[in-house]
Amino acid sequence: MFSIHRLYRTIIPYPKDRIPIEPHHALHLLVALLPMMYMAYLARRPDTFLLRIMLLPLVVLGILGTFFRFAVDGAEYGPNNWGLGSFALVNVAKAIDYAWRPEGMLKIGEEKPGVLAESPHEMNGNAHPDGAGPPPAPSSVWRRRLPAWMYDSLELLLTNRGIGWKFGVGMHIPKEHRSLERSAFLSATLASCLHSFLVVDACESFIKLVPGVKSPEGGTIFRPELPIPQRYILSTAVHVATGTAIGAGFEMCYDLASLVGVGLLSNDPSSWPPVMDHPWLSDSLHVFWAKRWHQLVRETFFVFGGFFGGLIAGNVGTVFGTFIGSGLFHECGAYGLGRGFDPHVIFFFALQAPLLILERVWTRTTGHRVKGICGRLWVYFCIVILAQPLVDSWHRRGFGGGYIVDPRISPTRLLLIPFLRWFTEILGLHTVSALLG
Repeated sequence: MFSIHRLYRTIIPYPKDRIPIEPHHALHLLVALLPMMYMAYLARRPDTFLLRIMLLPLVVLGILGTFFRFAVDGAEYGPNNWGLGSFALVNVAKAIDYAWRPEGMLKIGEEKPGVLAESPHEMNGNAHPDGAGPPPAPSSVWRRRLPAWMYDSLELLLTNRGIGWKFGVGMHIPKEHRSLERSAFLSATLASCLHSFLVVDACESFIKLVPGVKSPEGGTIFRPELPIPQRYILSTAVHVATGTAIGAGFEMCYDLASLVGVGLLSNDPSSWPPVMDHPWLSDSLHVFWAKRWHQLVRETFFVFGGFFGGLIAGNVGTVFGTFIGSGLFHECGAYGLGRGFDPHVIFFFALQAPLLILERVWTRTTGHRVKGICGRLWVYFCIVILAQPLVDSWHRRGFGGGYIVDPRISPTRLLLIPFLRWFTEILGLHTVSALLG
């Protein structure tokens, strides 16, 4: 047991033993991803199953041993280290996914990598078989500029939702609301990116007004010095602000990637559909998790738990395993905050499985699907009330005290909060002014 622990700590050292990351360490991180690139290349070549299985330990150990060895120095940069760890875990899941499929990674309509079947009928999300849906996106200009093997490997590596791939069959793709004319698409995406940035900044700035929570050392969202009603009103406000910031952050990063893909890499706009589908409009947990929340790491959760759950207990096991895998992913990523593990995170995500099964039982018992205003209140109860221990776990470990938006470029902290402080002082609201200070 001692030797296993030593091996584990050799790969993933204690937070205090991690190496402060410097610009020249970028080369170390890049080199650690080269075996992953080769794995993607093999996954698009027939008869490479054994080679991929043999390569898998090297890929996994190289990624974990490198990305968890370095850290951005300073407690206030905990979210950056969380992101670094999450990136590593996503790539570990991809490596496992590429390795364990005997046939390799197939696109829709292929029977072997690069070999089309005669009559494909599987489609993603809102698409329709037999040509009833929108026409396929034109071939990227980079397909003509890069060697075929490199383009094929990069195309696989950079896909997360699996649009156009067999592993993404059944994935919900939100309907496009932007014009697909290139300049109009870029303008709308830039506006969306700026809007998401302002939302993230406003939410983060509010969270940093809360005593304890605003500290890089962390603090609970359930302030013990407040009476019960105010305590839970504040915790709910912090929780909603945190969830809103996370959702807007995903949209902001995806919009930035869309701007690069379409504006610089000449991707077709139709290859960058929206990442979110208005999650606050969900009227059932099924709709929330399967459609309206982002699906960028759905395959990651399946690899970390859903596959094994399915082997053990069929479809029900897949649901339980996928959400347990989600909890493991979120908690192992949060380990980058440097404050150890907390089972509250895994418990919340694992809880989603019985809640989803409860929805199914309701539908079969009553003959009515969970929907409407009652369904929306049910979703808000599950996501806004039951998830507060999850968010509290993150903030107790310093998430709220870390930098998401640098204060030097924060419109809220540079302009809005000083204005509100000045305005409340004029009105004689000194208590409010002090809270803003």
